[in-house]
Amino acid sequence: MAARTARAAANGSAPRAPRSQWGRAVRRAAGSGCRAAAAMPECPELHLAGRFINGACGALVFAGAVERSAVGRGPEVPFRSEAYSISAVARGKELRLTLSALDPAAGPSAQDLVFRFGMSGSFRLCPAAELPRHAHLRFLTRESPPRALCFVDPRRFGSWRLGDAWQPERGPCVVSEYQAFRENVLKNLDDRAFDKPICEVLLNQKYFNGIGNYLRAEILYRLKIPPFEKARTVLEALKEQEQERRKKDPSLTLSKKVKLKRENADLLELCHTVPMEVITAEKQLLDPEHSDAYSNFKKWLQCYLVPGMSSLRDRSGRTIWFQVTPRASKQRRRAAANPPKAEEEEEEKEEQAGQADRPRKGRARGRRAVTAAPASPEEPLSVRRSRRTSARRGQGAAPAV
Repeated sequence: MAARTARAAANGSAPRAPRSQWGRAVRRAAGSGCRAAAAMPECPELHLAGRFINGACGALVFAGAVERSAVGRGPEVPFRSEAYSISAVARGKELRLTLSALDPAAGPSAQDLVFRFGMSGSFRLCPAAELPRHAHLRFLTRESPPRALCFVDPRRFGSWRLGDAWQPERGPCVVSEYQAFRENVLKNLDDRAFDKPICEVLLNQKYFNGIGNYLRAEILYRLKIPPFEKARTVLEALKEQEQERRKKDPSLTLSKKVKLKRENADLLELCHTVPMEVITAEKQLLDPEHSDAYSNFKKWLQCYLVPGMSSLRDRSGRTIWFQVTPRASKQRRRAAANPPKAEEEEEEKEEQAGQADRPRKGRARGRRAVTAAPASPEEPLSVRRSRRTSARRGQGAAPAV
């Protein structure tokens, strides 16, 4: 990545930030008749954007004011300097840019901006004379001709705000703060948020900061967890496993402990390792200049947008992709407000009992029904149902004496 950036800088071309393939995947799926919801950039895309900015802009000097489009979803940036640098750091689904003046005495020393990418946000470095459409925030270099680092957001769901603070309602990052993320989930399982299905809770950024639509599908699929299983039911088992792990033989070496964790990875661990797969395979999966990036990405996906998988909208309106299993089918019926299975079985048993007790055809059928003793309150429902049917069919027969 760094070598490619250096070559591009030397010949004057404009390297671009790694952009998400999900929008392209959705458009192709829509063209083939497959229904799918658009996916937002998730923690791998944000982390790779930060890596791109630090690699491509680390040796560049920026100058002047920060330009904002008329329709950008963020405030004007009150920063101007004759020479400043840009660095980036990502956390979950947010990315922070720091503009640092090279000569603090000449103006403001630094300015922080925190970005959310929404559904289509990305960063690109391009010639200032060839700005892409929807470049809503632009940082110009001091070189000649100048280039611009642009925040590009065609759908305009992305935004930025001034200051260095992360959103307070977001929990620890699943990638860069894994241990804190894990502890934050397991110690708060009594929160009512975990009453919801696990597929919905995985999008709750208070506990799963960085997980989005495609990641939740891949994580649940790999563990064969039905998406509408109650979140607390799934995660309480992990809490018990955590306690058991601490009781295990302390003489185990670190390598054996790591091997055991890898062989028995749980949901919280996959919330870390699955995004890391995307990050470590950046050039193969997300680099737009890699000719096989899109096909490699499709091969990497095991569930999301994969033919043969099922999809449903959850209660928040997002589409969850999953593999149908007997357990998942049962939960889909419950989610659709069908009668519980126990009630269905009871009704079926009663119906079968009623058919077994039903008298055979003939005029004597009505006489037997009329001469029978009245049904008592304790009689089974199947017997009463059978007698009512017999009585209707026996109308017109001679009364028994």
